[in-house]
Amino acid sequence: MTWRSLLPYGLLAAIAIAIDQWIKLLVETELFMHEKVDILPFLALYRTYNTGVAFSMFSSIGDKGLILVSLAVIAFVLYLAFRTGPGQVLSRVGFALIIGGAIGNLIDRAVYGHVIDYILFHTPVWSFAIFNLADAFISVGAGFVLLEELFGWRRSKAASHD
Repeated sequence: MTWRSLLPYGLLAAIAIAIDQWIKLLVETELFMHEKVDILPFLALYRTYNTGVAFSMFSSIGDKGLILVSLAVIAFVLYLAFRTGPGQVLSRVGFALIIGGAIGNLIDRAVYGHVIDYILFHTPVWSFAIFNLADAFISVGAGFVLLEELFGWRRSKAASHD
């Protein structure tokens, strides 16, 4: 694998980081803290801060601990990305999105000491955890990697039956 073959995926990760940080800047400058702005009946903007990771887990280990965990996760995902073959485009896109999202949240944590969250899915009786675009990149990226693995497993299973 060459660096040149990874360039489009690095560019995708950089774009994800840039969009994430731009939107977070808009959220910080244009949205009042803890004030819900309805966009659709089930979707609102709601600025809040997360001192942990998903669902505020691990907030007790502090900023420096979470920064170290984030760096370790990014390094591990980079390792996995470098092990993908050229035909595993969906996985490579997924890894790029995961890395972009993780770096976007890492920047928040390093600069502000927390992650800026602002997307709220809700109904009149239920609401999902508040998250941000970086979290969505990570989730969609993980889904792409899982799909690629599922397709690869099915292809290898079908080939072994032939």
